Amino acid sequence: MTRSLKVAVQMDPIASINIDGDSTFALMLEAQSRGHALWHYHVRDLALQGGRVVARAQPVTVQRVKGNHFTLGAEEELDLGQVDVVLMRQDPPFDMAYITATHILEHIHPKTLVVNDPASVRNAPEKLFVTHFPELMPETLVTADVRQIRKFREKHGDIIIKPLFGNGGAGVFHLRPDDPNMNALVEMFTERSREPLMIQRYLPAVRQGDKRIILVDGIAMGAINRVPASGEARSNMHVGGRPEPTKLTDREKEICAAIGPALRERGLIFVGIDVIGDYLTEINVTSPTGLQELARFDGVYLERAIWDAIEAKVSP
Repeated sequence: MTRSLKVAVQMDPIASINIDGDSTFALMLEAQSRGHALWHYHVRDLALQGGRVVARAQPVTVQRVKGNHFTLGAEEELDLGQVDVVLMRQDPPFDMAYITATHILEHIHPKTLVVNDPASVRNAPEKLFVTHFPELMPETLVTADVRQIRKFREKHGDIIIKPLFGNGGAGVFHLRPDDPNMNALVEMFTERSREPLMIQRYLPAVRQGDKRIILVDGIAMGAINRVPASGEARSNMHVGGRPEPTKLTDREKEICAAIGPALRERGLIFVGIDVIGDYLTEINVTSPTGLQELARFDGVYLERAIWDAIEAKVSP
């Protein structure tokens, strides 16, 4: 039996979460059921001073009761170097604030186990880490050069264009060969940001769904299929995508076997990858989701596997 752990959860405000869909909530419920003590804090309440990492945190208990799903204790200055585990679970955007938080948490990891490893989270943004596996991806271009984008479109015709550090399907556009809006879209993106764009060959298989596969410590353990709404190129659930049960194909097992060792080596315990047809499109390491949908469809509670992996890595 693992000892009771002190667990600090760095997340968005707990009052606003959807308890029927939030993966962090599922992780907290499982931790609590194992006798671990929980604290809640927002990333804005994190501080680094004199080598110490502290947060203005509150002890928290959780329960699956709508409208009454959490109870917070008195706020305290919590020394994160003295807790056992920090779950870094705030949602993107993956901006300089997110990156700064990873630098701060590096001061305590791995003595305090940060999940996922903060340096690896910083070095593995979803749309860039995946490019280390080009043999698994659709044809992809990363650039801010409109001339390169035009050449790519001339070659492939049907393309997807999206911001490199976007999330949740925001800013994702499907440009068909006869669509006249490409130049205007590139101008809009480049006026808003100096970041490059990601351009990919459109995969018609997305109409059958964009599969989210969850890997725990590098091992594929479950999947859900997300089917885009009619007239929509994006399958993200909060833009109308419909989750449905699914099984892994031989190709998807091959993809997971190829990337699993790299995830494990980098301390990426909880990862969600996206697969369309036969192609890997993203590796999500910042704040992956899908635990509750998988539990509803398959009766598989991967928060248990995640906590098994965490407990195995925490020093006795």
